[in-house]
Amino acid sequence: MTEDFQILITISLALIGGLFMSRVVKPLGLPAVTGYLLAGIVLGPYCLGRLGVTGLFSSMEAFHGLAELVQSVALGFIAFAIGTEFKLSALKKTGRQATVIGIVQALVAMILVDAALIGLHFILGEEKLPLSVCITLGAIATATAPAATLMVVKQYKAKGPVTNILLPVVALDDAVGLICFAVSIGVAQALEGGTLSVISVLVNPLLEVVLSLLLGAIIGVIFTGVENMFLSNSKRLCLSITFVILTIAFSKLHYTFDSGLKIGFSSLLVCMMLGTVFCNICDSAEELMAKTDRWTMPIFVLFFVISGAELEFSIFQDVTVILVGIIYIVFRTLGKYLGARWSAQFTKCSAPIVKYLGITLLPQAGVSIGMSITAAALLTTGGTVRNIVLFAVMIYEMVGPMLTKIALVKAGDITPKAPEPHKHMTMAEVFADDIDEDDTK
Repeated sequence: MTEDFQILITISLALIGGLFMSRVVKPLGLPAVTGYLLAGIVLGPYCLGRLGVTGLFSSMEAFHGLAELVQSVALGFIAFAIGTEFKLSALKKTGRQATVIGIVQALVAMILVDAALIGLHFILGEEKLPLSVCITLGAIATATAPAATLMVVKQYKAKGPVTNILLPVVALDDAVGLICFAVSIGVAQALEGGTLSVISVLVNPLLEVVLSLLLGAIIGVIFTGVENMFLSNSKRLCLSITFVILTIAFSKLHYTFDSGLKIGFSSLLVCMMLGTVFCNICDSAEELMAKTDRWTMPIFVLFFVISGAELEFSIFQDVTVILVGIIYIVFRTLGKYLGARWSAQFTKCSAPIVKYLGITLLPQAGVSIGMSITAAALLTTGGTVRNIVLFAVMIYEMVGPMLTKIALVKAGDITPKAPEPHKHMTMAEVFADDIDEDDTK
């Protein structure tokens, strides 16, 4: 049995499982993204994967390359889509508010998590909960999952004041999170016996952000110039997909000098900037984005199914991980909600934004997992960080999309469909019913 056969069967089963599970959760009022995650858990190593049948995720190590590629591409397209929300015409209305909220809610979440975990550190001691772990987790708490948020917005075609400010806030949130994480990881390394370096704590994080935005802007200008050379819709769609993938590839480049100075990029920031430049200087940006959304749907389904399969249920065996994870979840939730509420009030946002925006910022997944993997590679206590983050992600991914949907419904950005009279439907009609809700405009 060839490796190619195994990979193709795995991709097929993941897509089929995700689509069918989205039908299972629909009567429960849950977003489709929750169904995709549940499908990954069912197909993963802690459920059907134990059977060792070809096509199931019996061992994620065997599919590490596939998972990493799918996650990189999916997050790149998600960041690109979020970047297209930064239209100058819209930012004139919400730009100041989104900037203040994006920064404040991230910092409040970090401060509250840091304070709670450092307090717990003094109770449990350095051996059970190292100070470096506390500081690193505080920085990771800033990140919000753009994938889950965007999928809920697209599935239910959310429109309104909360949605308009949500996507720019999520984008800024991740930019702030990357800076906070880079600074915190430098401090954590110093606590573990290294030396506190100005280059690692201040210069490298700021350089990464500046270079990422610059690279995204350059590729965005080139993309728009090349796009104007083609009139065929299919060719322009192909060009859009090509440039996003090309941007993801360039963002993987990095170089470290002997002095410790790092030249590197954040794929999220680069792709966000690509989308921002593209939507502001390309006349056909909105039309092309609508077509790109349809092409990327299978990638997003696969991304969430794989994310569900990667969740480590073995971490429930460690009481310390569960205790720290619960405290992390509680104080991060408080930080996100209160930070968004306070800053929305300060910037005089409308009542729905003040009341519901913080709830939509709770999902956490790809970006935070990426940070935890970096921590695991750089810190001797990184394994503890990764387990706690995986525990939190498992909880947030199960309830986060559902809470986002509820908040947007309460805010009036999602209009519930009126119930239709019951009638017998064929299987074809059942799946056709999903098309209008999930994939069309």
